[in-house]
Amino acid sequence: MDQITFRSDTVLSDVHLLLPNACHLMKRLNSVGQPVFTSKFRILRDCDGKDSSGESPVCESTDASNVPRDEDGDLDVVRRPRYTSCNRDAVCPIILSQSTATLTDEEEDSEEEDGSRDIIKVEHTMATPLEDVGKQIWRGAFLLADFILVQASMFKGATVLELGAGTGLTSIVMAMVAKTVYCTDVGDDLLSMCQRNVTLNKQHFEPQDADLEFCWTDAEIVDLYDNTTFVIAADVCYDDNLTDALFRTLYRLASNMRHPSTTYISIEKRLNFTLRHMDVSCEAYDHFRHCLDQLQQMTDGKMNFTLEPVKSSFPQFFQYERVEQLELWKVTAERL
Repeated sequence: MDQITFRSDTVLSDVHLLLPNACHLMKRLNSVGQPVFTSKFRILRDCDGKDSSGESPVCESTDASNVPRDEDGDLDVVRRPRYTSCNRDAVCPIILSQSTATLTDEEEDSEEEDGSRDIIKVEHTMATPLEDVGKQIWRGAFLLADFILVQASMFKGATVLELGAGTGLTSIVMAMVAKTVYCTDVGDDLLSMCQRNVTLNKQHFEPQDADLEFCWTDAEIVDLYDNTTFVIAADVCYDDNLTDALFRTLYRLASNMRHPSTTYISIEKRLNFTLRHMDVSCEAYDHFRHCLDQLQQMTDGKMNFTLEPVKSSFPQFFQYERVEQLELWKVTAERL
């Protein structure tokens, strides 16, 4: 086996690193040779979510008197029996190869049997270079997904556009309540993964047939500008150039939409020690806040933008660590 090396430009999401009791099943290699994993995330509907501290709710009670204990009152742990001989079945290695993101008939049947209204299944990569972090799952996506489920009545029947959808997790949750969701990002490999995730979760909604070339039709463009009232973006402001592109796109879209629009942006303030400052800084977050201020202070005589931070004290419906660095911002756009 080749020696494992760690590159300095490799990024790993805390969701994959710290999620307890999670089984990430490696399924295949994508078109660029990156390992693709499948993870299941349960919507905690029956537990009323979690509180803002991230603590899991107590869904079932346990009678302490029934817990086995020894003579001293300590927990009596049942040990696994030891076997003198190995009775395990022989396991043959599976060689993974690059494959397209098309579900086979057998996989579709298994997904239907395994489907549940409270389970979201997502294919993703892990430990990618910075330019491919959209293929991972991030806490900002879960924060925005929590907000969508809490405010389901507000999004019901709406047309929604997601910018920088990544794996499509937030769009999938939004599609459970909204009328139409336009899930967008850049790159055929990323969009193929997103499309596959939509298919994996089709039990939650009725997906539309998508063009394999991932292009807009004239009817979709008209519908987008005529009916969209919400725009969402989850944890896409980790690079200054991408942040600038996001705010330029928001302004262009809002200027051409028929109705006033509301944008919800989730972001995680990531603290880094830099040699340039010789201190802990949040350069990507600082640039994001600078762009927010510029948008609000814009005086072009055409558009008016108002900003409002959203308190993250709403219930938590997914199992992840809701750290205090997670933020959700509301941007309202109106024509003058």
